[in-house]
Amino acid sequence: MTNNTSLAIHGGNPVRAEPMPARYAIGEAEKQMIQEVLAFYEERGLDPGYQGEFEARYCEAFSNYLGGGHADAVATGTVAVYVAIAAASLPQGSEVLVSPITDSGTLSAILMNGLVPRPVDSGVNSFNVTSATVRDALTDNTSAAVLVHCAGQAISDIAEIASLLRDSGIKLIEDCSQSHGAEVSGAKVGTFGDISAFSTMYRKAHITGASGGVVFSRDENLYRMALAHADRGKPTWEPGFDFRDPRKFLFPALNLHTDEISCGIGLASLARLDEVRQARLRYVAAVCDALDEIAGVASYGYSGDDSPFFQPVMVESGAIKCDKTSFAEAVMAEGIAINPHYRYLIVDWPWLTPYFSTPVDTPNARHVIDNSFNLYVNEKYDDAEAKDTIAAIKKVSEYFGIA
Repeated sequence: MTNNTSLAIHGGNPVRAEPMPARYAIGEAEKQMIQEVLAFYEERGLDPGYQGEFEARYCEAFSNYLGGGHADAVATGTVAVYVAIAAASLPQGSEVLVSPITDSGTLSAILMNGLVPRPVDSGVNSFNVTSATVRDALTDNTSAAVLVHCAGQAISDIAEIASLLRDSGIKLIEDCSQSHGAEVSGAKVGTFGDISAFSTMYRKAHITGASGGVVFSRDENLYRMALAHADRGKPTWEPGFDFRDPRKFLFPALNLHTDEISCGIGLASLARLDEVRQARLRYVAAVCDALDEIAGVASYGYSGDDSPFFQPVMVESGAIKCDKTSFAEAVMAEGIAINPHYRYLIVDWPWLTPYFSTPVDTPNARHVIDNSFNLYVNEKYDDAEAKDTIAAIKKVSEYFGIA
C-alpha cells in the first residue's frame, strides 16, 4: 500500500509525479537566427562556413556583453580552455594551478599543452578557490593558474587573486564555463584574468547549439595568439594575409573553429542570458531560503550576482541517520532532478594523479563534495518546481532526521 508520507524509495507516492521541466534551450529566437543564417548565405550563392558575418557579429556581441575586449568563437568549451592556455605561451613542464573541482576537459587542456597541473584547495564549504588557498599553492615553478568559477558562483575574491598573480608574473586563465554572466562587484567573470574561456554547449546558461566555446581577452596580443592556435597557426590579423599561403603560418596548430549556424544561435541565446539568469535565480532563491527551516540540510548560499548552473545543497551528516548519498537518492526518487554525488574532485581520478608533480589532497574540496548533492537548475523551473523541491527535501529529512 502506498501513501504520501512513505518515501518513494519505500513504495510511497513521490512528491512529484511528472518530470521536472525540460529546458528546450533552442527557442523561437534561435530558430529564427538559424533561418537568417541560411537565407543570408543562400542569397549569396554560398554554403554557411566559418569566420563569416555571423561569427563576427556574435564575437562582437559577446565582447560587448563583457564590457569590451576581444572574443573568438571555437568548437567546444574544452577547446576554449586549451586555446586560452596555448595563447599564454607558458614554459613547457611548468606548473599550472587548477581548481580542485572541475571538468576533465580543464585538466586535459593543461596536460595537452605540456604543463603540470597542481590542484588548489577550495575555501571552507565552497566549490571555489580563495586567495589564501591560491597563495598557499604557489611554487617557484608556477607559470599560470586556471581557475574555475564553479556551479554558477564567481570566485568571491577573484580580483585579489588576479592582483596576487599579476604581481608574481603568473598568468590567470579564468574558466567561466559554468558561470556565464556571474559578477563580482559589478564586473563579470572572465574580465579579471589575462584570458578566459567559456563553454557554450547545450546545457550552459547561454548556448551556441550542441557544443561550442568562446575565448575572451582584453589583451590584443593574447587574443591574436588565441586566433592562431584555433586556426592552424594563421596570423589572420596581418595586413594582406593570404589564407592560401601556408608558408606564412606561425606554428603547428589544429583547426578548432565553430561555424556560422552555431554563431547565429549564440546571438539569439546571448541576447536573453540575463533573463535566463534571473529565472534560474528565482528558483534557487525560493529553495535556498526554505532550507534553513529543514533539519539535516543547509543552504550552500547564493547571491543575486550568481548565474546558477547547478545548486549544491549541504547535508549535515551528524543530523541524519543515513549517509549523504542515500539521503540524496531518496530526494531524487521523490521526482526531483539532482546529482546525488558530484564526482568532479580531481584528486580522486586515478588516470590524473600520475601527472601531479607531488601527491596532493584538497581537504576542503573533499568535504564540500562529500557533504552535498546538487540540484539541477534551468530557467523553466518556476514556483511549482521550487515548492516540490522543498517538499521532497523536507519529506526525506523528516524520515532520516535525528530527533
